[in-house]
Amino acid sequence: MTEFTGNDVLSAIASASKNLSERKDEINRLNVFPVPDGDTGTNMSLTLESVVKNLSALPMGSSAADVRRAITTGALMGARGNSGVITSQILRGLCEGSADQDEITTEAIDAAFQRSAEVSFQAVRKPVEGTILTVLKDAAAAAKQAHKKKLEPAEALEEIVKEAYASVQRTPDLLPVLKENNVVDAGGFGLAILFDGFVSALLGKDEFAGDQFTFSPKTEPKVEIEHIQDWEGSEYRYCNEFLVYSETLDKDEALDFLSTMGDCELCVGANPRFKVHVHSNTPNKVLEYFLERGQIFEVFIHNMDLQSIERNDKLVAEQSDVKIERKAFGVVGVAAGEGNAKILRSLGVDVIVSGGQTMNPSTADLLDAVVATNAEKVIILPNNSNIIMAANSAAELAEVECGVVPTKSVPQAFTALFGYDAGATLEENIESMTEMLSEVKTGEVTTAVKDSRDAKGNPIAEGDVIGIADGSIDAVGTCVEDVVMGLLEVMEADDADTCTLLAGEDYTDEQLDALVERIEAKYDDLEIDAHRGDQPLYPVIFSVE
Repeated sequence: MTEFTGNDVLSAIASASKNLSERKDEINRLNVFPVPDGDTGTNMSLTLESVVKNLSALPMGSSAADVRRAITTGALMGARGNSGVITSQILRGLCEGSADQDEITTEAIDAAFQRSAEVSFQAVRKPVEGTILTVLKDAAAAAKQAHKKKLEPAEALEEIVKEAYASVQRTPDLLPVLKENNVVDAGGFGLAILFDGFVSALLGKDEFAGDQFTFSPKTEPKVEIEHIQDWEGSEYRYCNEFLVYSETLDKDEALDFLSTMGDCELCVGANPRFKVHVHSNTPNKVLEYFLERGQIFEVFIHNMDLQSIERNDKLVAEQSDVKIERKAFGVVGVAAGEGNAKILRSLGVDVIVSGGQTMNPSTADLLDAVVATNAEKVIILPNNSNIIMAANSAAELAEVECGVVPTKSVPQAFTALFGYDAGATLEENIESMTEMLSEVKTGEVTTAVKDSRDAKGNPIAEGDVIGIADGSIDAVGTCVEDVVMGLLEVMEADDADTCTLLAGEDYTDEQLDALVERIEAKYDDLEIDAHRGDQPLYPVIFSVE
């Protein structure tokens, strides 16, 4: 039986990390269609690089327990995205399963893989067949079979790698979305590459087992590799991942909370160190929850919509060998709520940046959106007074001609877009669209978060419903509908022609219908245009003009 030293294992881990890093672009690039949540190859390679960095910091002669701890901690701290977090759990399970083994035997390999599958499946609330978890499960089954057959460790490891690649090839038969698009799962493919790199280095091989498979990117692929969001598509915009230090965090309670915030939720680790991942439209609420229970650090929040757009442009350019021609004009708009975003898109906005009163996008976010339009000239609609300065900065820093129409609300953006003329210059469009803003009066209804006073000096108590007319608190009450009616009087709705209503995420369709009826009963000549805006915090935003 071939004996492997601790240095052999460490060298094999470093080699596996190098192999995965070198091939990450193959996994990232060979997509049939782009999907959000980052790049599988990049996320997995970053996780392994963190492991290698942690191992390299160990003193000479460190114990096997110290090595396992460094692997587990490094993977947890460096995990990125769903695939990275799951990879960290796979490595954690391999370390835990081999904790009582002094040598690399077939029995030890079997124990390590059974524990790895157990830990990894526990980390995912809704495991789906045809993903990285399936490949791990099949690899673990191969390890168990090798143990039963009493194979030598080297033979067992080769069988595991062979089965991992075979499992990847079977993923389209297990997950319909893969079969429909003639692709295999990228997370599973990355895991097979990881196992292959480790085993090849450990056994001193010059070639990788995966080179012989038909889906290898080095050959004309029979089935291309696709990152498909690891398990399922996401309707949410932001990928949130961060580390938590807490002595008291209850992981099950945290997962229950995360499931109310979005999807692809993960909370792995143990007191006092955890890794959190979730797709959500409200990263502020996610962060607030964990801040109340400990300290957070290494925070990464990615806008998956923009990632998808940028990836799509890159793929088209690479696959066609034709430079993508920039269109003449592009429009960037800021909005909170999917309903508002849909309306803006229907009016010609190319890229939506999620944000608003409680979540202002940065200059960098807006610059990324400008690039994503792929246009020679770009108009930015900040749609909030707090975002205008960042929009102006983005316009100054952009590499293309860029201008800002200083919209302070989404309803203002609706009106401004009607003034857009594709045949005009950028300056002419900015001027004409800005002029149209004076025709719009915007009302916003929300709840007071502290005691204050309205525009006339009258007291406002925390919890009161308040109405804001173009920045001035002009109505206070106990119910949303009364405050809307009060604002309409202040905003002289009698003299207006149209009223656009946008219902917030917590304002029901029934409430919206009742409000429309109430407005129509008082204002016979006012044309009401009601939509679902789904914005947070503001049950009703409206405009009159």
